Amino acid sequence: MNSDAPEENAFWAQKSALEQRYQIILDKATPHNKERWAFTALVLVIYFVRVVFAQGWYIVTYALGIYLLNLFLAFLQPKFDPSLEMDMEADSVEEGGPMLPTRSDDEFRPFVRRLPEFKFWHSATRSIVIAFFCTLFRVFDIPVFWPILLVYFCILFTLTMKRQIKHMIKYRYIPFNIGKKSYGGGNKNFN
Repeated sequence: MNSDAPEENAFWAQKSALEQRYQIILDKATPHNKERWAFTALVLVIYFVRVVFAQGWYIVTYALGIYLLNLFLAFLQPKFDPSLEMDMEADSVEEGGPMLPTRSDDEFRPFVRRLPEFKFWHSATRSIVIAFFCTLFRVFDIPVFWPILLVYFCILFTLTMKRQIKHMIKYRYIPFNIGKKSYGGGNKNFN
């Protein structure tokens, strides 16, 4: 028993050291949005080249696409769903309770994402790397007729995005920062 304890402690120490190195890399990458997404795009292109030239792993690619779509939808959605808030507001009016400001002209409410950008990037990159790792093993290369998967994914993407855009229009929220509004003239010299 005593001989296992030092090996086990060494394992946990090594695991902790690796986790710390990984966290340091993530911390250093955090402020570099364009570079992070360029890296993810490069990894995705490498993955697609691998799948196209190997002519396989279409189920893995389909699962990756569905997961990335799910992440993207979570990125687009607000943390607090406006449709649920309107339902709760209607219930409070029926009960005769006091009402808080709910219109955009009554109170400023910033857009808070359900899935923050960094977590979206991290999960997307990690999933692409895992999918690439799966392409190294033939056990994940399940034979399917890939055009059906592609058409089904395109239909699913179109319908899902159509529903999301309608929701965004109905509850008037924009998940992207279009830019900071500037007020005043173009003179920036303060003499």
